[in-house]
Amino acid sequence: MRLTTHTDYCLRWLMYLATTSKRATATQIADVYGISVHHVAKAANQLARLGYVRSIRGIGGGIELARQPEDIVLGEVIEALEGNMHLLDCVNTQDVCSIQSFCKLKRVLAEAEHLQLKYLNTVTLADITPTVRQFVRLRTSRR
Repeated sequence: MRLTTHTDYCLRWLMYLATTSKRATATQIADVYGISVHHVAKAANQLARLGYVRSIRGIGGGIELARQPEDIVLGEVIEALEGNMHLLDCVNTQDVCSIQSFCKLKRVLAEAEHLQLKYLNTVTLADITPTVRQFVRLRTSRR
């Protein structure tokens, strides 16, 4: 599986928010990671639509986690963001290949997908959250 850049940015949002108890803005996240504020804002919007974060408007507003980090399961987040995560179309679709009826590769790939998602569903945001010190070091090294 290869994740899209959009999913990467969403995961970065979640990790940052899990590290701090404060709200963050798209500008702050873009500065921390050195990425486009436009892409970061799109990631925040999608995370809010999916219910992982909430957006607070006005003075002191920003984005904050809508759930506790230990309640956010990595596999569920990735599946919600990526949608179809199949290694090949034949794993989930019939009649896309002339050898599909006897191909053993399809079964192997289906099992690989199953094992990968099973593992990702054992990992929570709390398990992958960096420390505040690591983010502070990142910010100072970017200047």
